[in-house]
Amino acid sequence: AEINPVRLNSNGITAFISITRGCDNMCSFCVVPFTRGRERSRDWQTIVNEAKALYAQGYREVTLLGQNVDSYRYSTDPKLVGKKLVDAKYDENVVNFAKLLELVAEIAPDLRVRFSTSHPKDMTDDVLHAMAKYPNICKYIHLPVQSGNTRVLDIMNRTYDREWYMSRIDAIKRIVPDAAISTDIIAGFCTETEEEHKDTLSMMDYVRYSMSYMFIYSERPGTVAAKKFT
Repeated sequence: AEINPVRLNSNGITAFISITRGCDNMCSFCVVPFTRGRERSRDWQTIVNEAKALYAQGYREVTLLGQNVDSYRYSTDPKLVGKKLVDAKYDENVVNFAKLLELVAEIAPDLRVRFSTSHPKDMTDDVLHAMAKYPNICKYIHLPVQSGNTRVLDIMNRTYDREWYMSRIDAIKRIVPDAAISTDIIAGFCTETEEEHKDTLSMMDYVRYSMSYMFIYSERPGTVAAKKFT
């Protein structure tokens, strides 16, 4: 966290800043938790300092990166360091993702701020209000749905259902009405039926995504899906 990366082949304008490592979400199709370990949030001060240094070097756009940026939590209380922080609010001891967004956005009004990737179960309204408050936070959200069917989402272990995802979309359109929304979709996941796939198609009609990464399901060895499902 204290070492700025060497930026090879950089265009000198845009840069990525890692804010978390690993992932605590055990989606049944995903190997990331096994390869990158448990989720760890980086000290918010080192993130802000890195963004300031980039701005001083002439960079004008930064993207805050994490497998799930919305679950970012960092505590300055030594008793809480390294522990999972579930309090979504900010105080003198805890910085959540919404507060981190504000801290980076306040570095300079002409520093564009992006982030990726969000998780539907963790994206709270305070993140959306931060986006609406600061003109230099880009009005773009990548919110993977994976499937529009609740049963399929359940065996994917996505920890939300169709209605919850739609409620997050409604919140985005209410609080940040000009936001562009993109997504990830897996077609043909284990045991998915034609009718369940149609729920994904109807979700696409409901959201009207700006773009989407769409894939036929491919098995990842070592995952729950590879071990239990066919």
